This record gives sequence, C-alpha cells and structure tokens, in this order.
Amino acid sequence: MTTIGEALIGLLEAHGVDTVFGIPGVHTIELYRGLARSRIRHVTPRHEQGAGFMADGYARASGRPGVAFVITGPGLTNTITAMAQARADSVPMLVISGVNALGSLGKGLGFLHELPDQRGMMEKVALSSRRVTTAAELPEAISEAFEILATARPGPVHIEIPLDVMPLPADGMEPLARRATPDTPDEAAIAEALRLLRAARRPLILAGGGAKRAGAELKALAEALDAPLVTTTNGRGLLFRHPLNVPASPSLKAVRALMAEADLVIAVGTEFGPTDYDMYGDGGLVLPNNLIRIDIDAGQLVRRPAAVSVRSDAGAALARLAAAVVGGRGSSAGAALARATREAAWAEIGPAMQAQVRAVETIRDALPGAIIVGDSTQPVYAANLCYDHDRPGGWFNAATGYGALGFGPPAAIGAALAVPDAPVVCLSGDGGFQFTLPELGAALDAQAPVIFVVWNNRGYREIETSMLDAGVEPVGVSPVPPDFVLIAQAYGLATQRLQDVSSLGGALKKARSTGKPCLIELTVE
Repeated sequence: MTTIGEALIGLLEAHGVDTVFGIPGVHTIELYRGLARSRIRHVTPRHEQGAGFMADGYARASGRPGVAFVITGPGLTNTITAMAQARADSVPMLVISGVNALGSLGKGLGFLHELPDQRGMMEKVALSSRRVTTAAELPEAISEAFEILATARPGPVHIEIPLDVMPLPADGMEPLARRATPDTPDEAAIAEALRLLRAARRPLILAGGGAKRAGAELKALAEALDAPLVTTTNGRGLLFRHPLNVPASPSLKAVRALMAEADLVIAVGTEFGPTDYDMYGDGGLVLPNNLIRIDIDAGQLVRRPAAVSVRSDAGAALARLAAAVVGGRGSSAGAALARATREAAWAEIGPAMQAQVRAVETIRDALPGAIIVGDSTQPVYAANLCYDHDRPGGWFNAATGYGALGFGPPAAIGAALAVPDAPVVCLSGDGGFQFTLPELGAALDAQAPVIFVVWNNRGYREIETSMLDAGVEPVGVSPVPPDFVLIAQAYGLATQRLQDVSSLGGALKKARSTGKPCLIELTVE
C-alpha cells in the first residue's frame, strides 16, 4: 500500500523537486516515509526559519520553487518570517506542514503543537493555504500550488496535511498536468506602449527583480531606445558594465534627477517599494506622469497606476516591444546620461560607503560569476545604493522589502545547493550572523561550499548610526560577538581571520579552492 505521505514525495518528484529543507518531527514522520527511497535530497537546518530561508535562497538562485517540510505549530510559526520575506521579494516557495488530526481542529483541546487556526494564520502570509483531507485531493493541491508559483507573481504557498490523513492509502496516484501558462501581453496595451515609445525622446527603463531573467530582452529594448537602465537591488547584474546601465538606487538624488528628466519611463518587474525608491523616507519619489508598467501581477499594476499597464511576464512583453522598435535611434545620448548619473551617484554616497562598496567589488572580482547573498549589514546597504554585479540574480539580500535579519547564512546554503557550479558567498554582519549562526552545521552536513564572510564591527552599527542621526543615545546596539572563527572550527569548517579588506581577495580564492564551506572573519572599525 502507498500512503498519502509516500504519494506526496512522488508528486513532488514529478513536478521537478530535487531538494527539500526541513526538520522532521512526530507530526511529519509519515511525510518522510517515502523520502529515503526517492531522488529528492533532504537538507536539515538547525531551525525551521533556516528551512524557509534555505528554500528562499534555492529559489532565487535557480528560478525553481524552494520547498520546506515543517511540523505543525512551532515549526510553522518559526517559518513565517522566511515566508514573509519571500512574499515581499516575490520568491516562489512551497511550505508543506502537518496539522493535528481532523477531529481535533479548532476545538482547543490542548494537543501537542496545537494552534487555534493554523490555516487561517497561513492565509494571512501565504498566497494560498490549502488543507488536504483525502487522497483524491492531493494531486490537485500539488498541481494548484505549482500553478500559482508559475503563472503569477511568486511568493509562498502552503499545504497542510492532518496527522490522521497522512497514512491513508493513496495507490496509483498520478500527477495532474499544469493547466495554465503565463498570460501573453494584451495586444491593445502593447500597441499603446509602442505609440508612447516611438514618441519619446528621453526614455528611461527601471528594472526590478521581476526582470532578472529577461536580460537579453531588456538589453535589446534599452539599445533600441538608447535608454538608460536603472536597476533596483533585485535587478542588479542585468547589463553588467553596459554603457546604458545605472546600477544605483532610485532613492539617490542623482537617479531621481534622471527619472525627472525622462519624458517616458518603462518600469519592468518593480513595485516601487520604499526600500528601493525612498529608503531615506524623505518622500522625494515622484512617479512620472508618462509611465509604462510591465508586471505579471494585476494587483500590483492597480496599486501604482500608469499611462499604460501591461500584465505579462517581463521577457514576453520586452521581446514584443524590442522587436517593434528594432533599428534604434542611432544616438549615444543615453549612454552619456547613464555615465553622468553613475558618476553622480557614486559621489553622492560618500567616501565611507564607497569603501564598503569596494569591499563588495573585491568579492565580485576575486570570484567572477559568484552569487553574493547578503544580510542586513553595512557593506550590503552601501552596495544596494550603488553597485554593479556580474551575474543577473546573483546579488540578493534581505536588506530591502521585509528586511529579516539572519537571512544570509541559510539562504546562501540554499543557493549553493541550487547552483553547485557557482561560487556562493554569504556576506553578513556579526549581529545578523548570530541570528542563524547554527546553520554552519547545516552547511557542513550538506557539503554546501558557501564562503561565509562575517563583517565584524562588533554591533549593530547601522542602527547605532541611525540613532545618533536622530539624536537618540544608542542603547542595545553593541551585543558582544563570539569568536566566530572558533565556533566555525568547532563545526569543522576551515577558517581565516582578517584584519584588513586588502587581504579579502586572496582569502576568498583560497577558500574557494577547498570546495567546502569556509568562514572568513573580517574585523573592521
């Protein structure tokens, strides 16, 4: 007899899942029954929040949904933070949890790990939450989950299976085919967008995370229009070192000036969130009147109305537009504008942040094509303002959007397992690293060759600076860090201790040559 738990594993395999992140418990034992015999790799984090962040990093690096198995109650509540980060950053994640027996739900009888309304809680965070109560419902639930993740703005999806449902018979279960594909662009919207493009004399393109897998189409349109391209944090890596590229935050005055001078702005896969467009909270962002928006999410298009809204996958819409304006303007004015904006943005961030960006550039240049996964730490904040990466989708962090500390280490593990041929560097501060420090053990278990770089300035220095700027005497911003090198060695990781950024490039190359997880602690003032 095949149980529902065993059938679940087969259905996940059929949908292309090769890795799940989770901590087994008495409420998920039946979900693990078929796992050892499957082709799916199981990775055990040290905390369920780590499972969620690993699934997030796996998804961002690969473009495929990250999958987490967690127990009911505390396992799922521990995962909520990671799910919220994934929702904020449009990351496809499938969380499969247990839940107590059907007959006990909602009765408050005091069962182990009981929540008043687990699914109701999930519906507030996930794009969708579904409970499976019979074997017949399972293929539909799995197919629906992957359909949501593939055909709309991604985010976390939740499926729960009650304890007394997991062991039910489920023989002969076949996966259901996906019933939908991403929508093609509306012809009328494309025609109107083309009319505006042909009339524009100073066009500008804004690209967010929704465009990171449409680099070729974006390049074709930018060159055809001779339009500077501004990339948000999650769009970095697009058009690396291209003359039209402006890898700088729209929160900077230099970039806002470029936006104000444009007579047409094409915004692709970006929600105009304040952590990208108004991170200083000065209210200085003014959306242009002549705006074309391309986004896969209809709800997002409604929130920020535009002259033309194109609901579409970024690549499909950009390809249509680029093909229709092929031939270009034969001008280099766009490149000159982009260069001037890059130079002004670099000057605007000032010497201290420039030094921190150069540290990030050291990582990029020492390990070409690396995936750099950041936490909320000073060099990450600085690079989010002004930094060009050499791999689309290869620069991501939790310092925008939801902003969860502790994201970096587990997300980097997920990324390393998703793209094993790429160097993966986790750049975290000493404060944030302590949130998920035990995941060093998970990296060793999984032999995920992450290079953990700890930027140790002995405290929450970004918060301390903000307190001082606000005239508040700093309190609670100097937690004493442990000896990260000794802790990493206790887990069995190779380590290096640095006192100067100038040594970082060589240390990274040495760490990469081992092919194993390593830790580099860099002490900075």
